[in-house]
Amino acid sequence: MIKPVHIKKICCFMMSIFFIIGTQKTMAGSSFSYSNNNTVVGSVQHHIVVPKETLLDIARNFGLGYNELSLLYPKMDPWMPDPGQNLVLPTQWILPSTNLFGLVINLPELRLYHFIPKTGMVTTYPVGIGDIGWETPVAVGHITYRKVDPTWLIPESLRAKYGAVTIPPGPNNPLGKYWLGLSLPGYGIHGTNSPWGIGKRVSHGCIRLYPEHIALLFKKVYVNTPVEIIYEPVKIGFRNQNIFIEVHPDIYNRIPDMRAQTLRRLHERDILTSVSILLVKDALEKQSGLPVRVGFLKKGGDDTLAVKTSNH
Repeated sequence: MIKPVHIKKICCFMMSIFFIIGTQKTMAGSSFSYSNNNTVVGSVQHHIVVPKETLLDIARNFGLGYNELSLLYPKMDPWMPDPGQNLVLPTQWILPSTNLFGLVINLPELRLYHFIPKTGMVTTYPVGIGDIGWETPVAVGHITYRKVDPTWLIPESLRAKYGAVTIPPGPNNPLGKYWLGLSLPGYGIHGTNSPWGIGKRVSHGCIRLYPEHIALLFKKVYVNTPVEIIYEPVKIGFRNQNIFIEVHPDIYNRIPDMRAQTLRRLHERDILTSVSILLVKDALEKQSGLPVRVGFLKKGGDDTLAVKTSNH
């Protein structure tokens, strides 16, 4: 007969195995197939908090930024979440309204998408972006430079703060181990020596990834890869003729009226009459960052409507 203490040890051992397996899977980034008619990717997951886990640990282990969990659990202590609590993990996303090509960074959701049209695959990673006063700009460009172990040339306005002109490669370099320079002068996509800043407005305008994610992205991205930085707090998507919206906070306060803008966009796609205004309003109020089903496409109309959205 197995003693209770042994059962407890076995359970703890099994939980640790599942935790490690899940971590290894999500550390690789989240990759999905997509099409013009299938712009909602991934699926919501659940996770039971184990002792000594922080909300930041959970976010990183599941390929999420801190913002994505704090939106769902704004009152939870990020350093001491209650063990045993069953968390909803927002590992489902609506693809942004772009040409679905190259790198796309959507600032309000603090997330990067890497589209590969030849294979119909997209990989997505959480990012950190520019803080207030150092806002990451909306722009269209491309990768101009790739560098392993970059040296940070500190902007003149920050040299007094750091007491240096440059910071060499190493653990004190905020650029991390990899740098992807953009055609937008002074801006780049890079790693970080402070992973807990992913999912936050923490940089001086550049785009930061977890160290394990930038290592993967660096291998897949080359000079001249297109880059688009957009500002889309409300995304509209389709899956199996269902209409979804995903709402994020207007982090840079650029949208005077989110409700009016959302209704206008639904009208422009000829689907305003196919959605529940009450469900749309509820999603806009909650701003949970989760895709929410708000309507259903009429039979035969999904192809045209989905294409119109992807080309917006």
